[in-house]
Amino acid sequence: MGDGMSTQREPSPKASPAWLLRRADQAAVGSLALVAIAALAFYWHSQGGGRGRLIEIDREPRRKVEFIVDINQADWPELAQLPEIGESLARRIVETREARGPYLDHDDLRRVRGIGPKTLQRIRPYLRALPPMENVAGP
Repeated sequence: MGDGMSTQREPSPKASPAWLLRRADQAAVGSLALVAIAALAFYWHSQGGGRGRLIEIDREPRRKVEFIVDINQADWPELAQLPEIGESLARRIVETREARGPYLDHDDLRRVRGIGPKTLQRIRPYLRALPPMENVAGP
């Protein structure tokens, strides 16, 4: 190797990594992140997070929902929602009401073909009370 050139190369010095932030700025951002996490933890604990009280959805008392139908006003889709009353029987109730006039009391539903005493007893809790006949104006 007499030409003056060596076959071994000297390692080039490694370039220092180019950081986005200087070390002091990194420390400031890290400190702010820790303060934010501590503030969130304090808020969570103060709102009842440690006691499991942040969400009260499962502990809300159940509400009773009533489905009441006025047999002299309801259309067949409403009547079909009653237990053991399907679409065809609901349509018959409406047709009978239109042909023979309004129902005077709940027992008057028995004039509809397909409604017997058992069916009437099952749907009675869902029927709106009808006023006594002496309080209803005539035609």
